Amino acid sequence: MSTDRIVIMGAAGRDFHNFNTYFRDNPSYDVVAFTATQIPDIEGRVYPPELAGSQYPEGIPIVPESELDTLIREKGVDQVVFSYSDVSHEYVMHKASAVLVAGADFRLMGIGTTTLASTKPLLSICAVRTGCGKSQTTRRVCDLVQELGKSVVVIRHPMPYGDLAEQACQRFATYEDLDRHKCTIEEREEYEPHIDRGVVVYAGVDYGQILRAAEKEDADVIVWDGGNNDLPFYIPDLHIVVTDPHRAGHELTYHPGEANLRLADAVVINKIDTASPDDVNLIRENVARVKPGCTVVEAASPVFVDDPAALRGKSLLVVEDGPTLTHGGMAFGAGIVAARRFGAAEIVDPRPYAVGSIVDTFEKYPTTGPVLPAMGYSDKQREELGETIRNTPCDVVLIATPIDLRRVVEIDKPSQRVRYELQEIGKPGLMDVLSPVFSERDASAVDGSEKGDA
Repeated sequence: MSTDRIVIMGAAGRDFHNFNTYFRDNPSYDVVAFTATQIPDIEGRVYPPELAGSQYPEGIPIVPESELDTLIREKGVDQVVFSYSDVSHEYVMHKASAVLVAGADFRLMGIGTTTLASTKPLLSICAVRTGCGKSQTTRRVCDLVQELGKSVVVIRHPMPYGDLAEQACQRFATYEDLDRHKCTIEEREEYEPHIDRGVVVYAGVDYGQILRAAEKEDADVIVWDGGNNDLPFYIPDLHIVVTDPHRAGHELTYHPGEANLRLADAVVINKIDTASPDDVNLIRENVARVKPGCTVVEAASPVFVDDPAALRGKSLLVVEDGPTLTHGGMAFGAGIVAARRFGAAEIVDPRPYAVGSIVDTFEKYPTTGPVLPAMGYSDKQREELGETIRNTPCDVVLIATPIDLRRVVEIDKPSQRVRYELQEIGKPGLMDVLSPVFSERDASAVDGSEKGDA
């Protein structure tokens, strides 16, 4: 039997999942390496043998994506599998062109080969870009499912930036769990709001193992909390996709965001309170063209601060959610919206005061506006974020991250937090989308025909 030599291009998420679900223990393939981009400090490590399977007793090297061309030529690579998200269609085809010229085939993997089935009802919330408002939509869905009398467990898209073997299957129910697993700022941003609601969160590297563990929880429903604009890892009973009219048109021009849109059972058009009517209409038109008959829910994500008067007339350093500004490509987030709404006199540009890897982040993502992305993928980067905040002269630090950054970074100035939750505008709302799913399942359960029954 011939064996194809494979390189998987990734960013410590979808790439590992594609390997685990399709290539691990598959004698038709020899995965010679993963490549890494987007996330710092991933390359130079090894996908551990404990996760790689019997074919890889030494594990699989993770190398910088910049070495891909050399890797293809020196290792005689047959196929390169593109496995990360939130990139333009043009970007993907530039990568494909380079791979083809180097002598390998270029491959994308779809839901048919990489999604796993659950024995429990499963709802997925994904997006067409990073920063659309997927997290607050997920929280809203969890709240509504509980209003329907169902208990929930959440599985979050991977963010494994530490010891991969130790992170194979992680359970988060308390803040102590976050400390024990040495969570990064990005991880805390996604897990803490669920924990605050009493909802258990699973995440890690091996999403087959994670699914089996989550299914053992005393919960009626599993909610997939997607990352970036990636496709779900599990077969959903209902797939909700969030769009952003501040980036109208991107729902058809980014990978795999367009695939998410085409898969959607319901589409949320978020931020309609701050976007132009023309941009909202463009998304409506694109949804109707690509997914005719799909339910569309219109929503806003209004911002709140504890003391609006503390911002009025003041100079602010605005700290925004990191991924929204970096591979999400936004120049601002909820912090700038709040600063404008509550009468700030000045937004202080942090770039002249940045240090270390924060400088590198601004250079890598030049579209970032005069705001500070909350980067914290390592202890050192978190220290550099804190130093940048302390260096920046301002009256108030406005924290627009989903967590209270003051818990993990020392801030020596007055500060205020921005909070935001999803609010549906008009009808249909998300409850109108959810209720029929559970009505149908509850009826089928009476007949013993639920998914997983034999």
